[in-house]
Amino acid sequence: KDPPSTTALYALLQMMAHKLAPAFARRISTSSRVYAVAATANAGAAAAPASLKKAKPTSGPNVVLVEGVRTPFLVSGTDFKDMMPHELLREAFKGVVKRTGIPVNEINYVSAGTVLQEVRTSNIAREAMLSAGWSDRIPAHTVTQACISANQAMTTCLSYMKAGYIDVAVTGGVELLSDAPIRFSRPVRKRMIASQKAKGPLQMLGLLSGLKLSDLAPEAPGIAEFSSGEIMGHSADRLCSYFGVTRQEQDEFALRSHTLAQQAQAAGKLNDIVPVKVPGKDIFIEKDNGIRVGTLEKLATLKPAFVRPHGTVTAASSSFLTDGASAALIMTEDKAKQLGYKPLAQLRHFTYVSQDPKDQLLLGPAYAVADVLNRAGLSLSDIDVFEFHEAFAGQVLSNIRAMDSDAFCQKFMKRGKVGKVPMEKLNLWGGSVSIGHPFGATGTRLVTTAAKRLREENGQYAIVAACAAGGIGHAMLVERA
Repeated sequence: KDPPSTTALYALLQMMAHKLAPAFARRISTSSRVYAVAATANAGAAAAPASLKKAKPTSGPNVVLVEGVRTPFLVSGTDFKDMMPHELLREAFKGVVKRTGIPVNEINYVSAGTVLQEVRTSNIAREAMLSAGWSDRIPAHTVTQACISANQAMTTCLSYMKAGYIDVAVTGGVELLSDAPIRFSRPVRKRMIASQKAKGPLQMLGLLSGLKLSDLAPEAPGIAEFSSGEIMGHSADRLCSYFGVTRQEQDEFALRSHTLAQQAQAAGKLNDIVPVKVPGKDIFIEKDNGIRVGTLEKLATLKPAFVRPHGTVTAASSSFLTDGASAALIMTEDKAKQLGYKPLAQLRHFTYVSQDPKDQLLLGPAYAVADVLNRAGLSLSDIDVFEFHEAFAGQVLSNIRAMDSDAFCQKFMKRGKVGKVPMEKLNLWGGSVSIGHPFGATGTRLVTTAAKRLREENGQYAIVAACAAGGIGHAMLVERA
């Protein structure tokens, strides 16, 4: 028979729509009862790709994310407190191998990020892979770039692949803030080193000469920026003041983060977690323990955490000290095909930027997103999924306002505004404020979540972005595979 006419096809579609309407109506009725703050998540899940526009190609072979995993992210001082950092990272490394079934002899390189290093395992990537039982023939190195250390580990190996040096890598990161390194003061350290050459008790006693009582106080890791002397929370407060981000807006964002994380956890969407058995205990830790949904009324009672008494950043609107580790398996697209893997996503363009560590310490994402979009030849409207690191609720909101400000973008970026990031596409499974932020591990979580959300929400492109100490920023374009 002749093919049906356009009119006939249109009539058929109308009939199908009429029959399906009751089912859609029931679904809409059900979804209307969902807690209001999650409405953006439902909208994102139903959305079609924002654009079928193709990003500019990158040089070298395509690189893909096969899988990403992480340990549960726990509030520091809880169940992981007696572990060593390399043990926690080892669990993430073993988890990604078990989940993917990758033969260890196929792994060419390992890289991991960490910030507060355990001095006995300074190259923690190497120590973790060795303790996992992997071949001692696999090279490994550790990187540190504050909160984007895991991103740096991933993009370093990505660059090795682009250069043709390797085909398969495991990347990740770890932080165990339950056991942050605390050291003696420098006057005491100098005398302890000199004591190794002392001859006899009198010379040993002589080393105590000039030592002050205050020299005996231990030194905790610095929490202030070395270059400016300012605590990051103070910078966040000043940033909120500059962009007019109110206390209520920060509280609302924090509540949104915890609510969306709780819903994602309940729905089984945080399935990148691999259970961890804590040494000496008979239980497995299987989920994050920092997700707590409160109320705006309760949040409003909290005192400012940094700038007192008039600051707007509180403990609730800040990411908390966290123990956790992450790992990702990345490889060239050709190698993935050879090994029979169906990747989660392709890792496209990425960038690192830096700016004034005093006045623009936390604005890295605004600059980085603009740069990576320019490199890819895309606009903000082409992006379906956004995963931004939540150092502070106000920091995320300030970056969003910076990108949508003609005045800011023209003055500091020498361009028109980037555009407004739609909240219905941002961090729909929670973020660092609710899930937690192990400094060296968060980057892997961001990329993995972005890749999985692209599948869940039928998207094409995602952008991952994060700020870091020192006024550094990072962004990556991730494409659904």
